[in-house]
Amino acid sequence: MDVTGVLADGFGRLPGSIEAAVRDLTPSRLGWAPKPGANPIGWLVWHLTRVQDSHVTEITGGEQIYVTGDWAARFGLKADPSDTGYGHTAEQVAGVRPESWQTLVEYYGAVHDRTTRLLESLTPADLDRIVDPAWDPPVTLGVRLVSVLDDDVRHAGQAAYVRGLLP
Repeated sequence: MDVTGVLADGFGRLPGSIEAAVRDLTPSRLGWAPKPGANPIGWLVWHLTRVQDSHVTEITGGEQIYVTGDWAARFGLKADPSDTGYGHTAEQVAGVRPESWQTLVEYYGAVHDRTTRLLESLTPADLDRIVDPAWDPPVTLGVRLVSVLDDDVRHAGQAAYVRGLLP
């Protein structure tokens, strides 16, 4: 297996983890937080998907999946490509209201499909391409993909943990 195969395997584990964290939860349970100011399951999954959508779109070009169709409205939000959840206040976190657990799974599925197509097109040499020169050292495509995967796995785990805390 080459490194793109390893990345594909890592990203390929996320759909099942995400669905397990949200399956059969009502909108109110998706919005439940273990304490005031903590992130609920719905926000965590929305956020990890938004970050992946944003970063993969920067790499592939075109429009984020979130701002096409009615995705944003299905979360009770406006289609703002810069809104990925970073820096959200407690009020903004509470404002992310997925209409159903299926909405989270479907949005993640659409983003995952785009990510899979990207990974299938890569060669090992592509992973050394600089995608963000603003950092020191500059961020390569490989580092960016590992960063997104790491962020997604962490947030999917947090969502599963919060599900376990549901009363």
